[in-house]
Amino acid sequence: MRKTIIATDKAPRAIGAYNQAVSVEGGKLLFVSGQLGMDPGTMELVSGGVSAEAVQAMKNLEAILVEAGGGFESIVKATIYLADIKDFTAVNEIYASCFASDFPARAAFAVADLPKAGRVEIEAVAAL
Repeated sequence: MRKTIIATDKAPRAIGAYNQAVSVEGGKLLFVSGQLGMDPGTMELVSGGVSAEAVQAMKNLEAILVEAGGGFESIVKATIYLADIKDFTAVNEIYASCFASDFPARAAFAVADLPKAGRVEIEAVAAL
């Protein structure tokens, strides 16, 4: 299996031992690491609460997808991690607004904590 590392300065750089994304199968499959609502320039969470973080997380996800040659329409599976399940509706509306049709498969659940005290993190698998 050949792996290709995908990286862009239009999304936050990795804050741990991982890459923004990795493609395999000759670039046909893309695994995008979880994206927080971090500003790529400052590497800090955006202000404004969970909705603002969700918007930024989706922008970060899109920047990585575009760098790899895809877009939101390429996502086949997404996972949303929430610091508080009560934020599900707000995050779901933002997430849904990024797709014209044919939503990908998805899971969403609450976790104890997210890095940098984030409120939402979104990861994806895409078919390019």
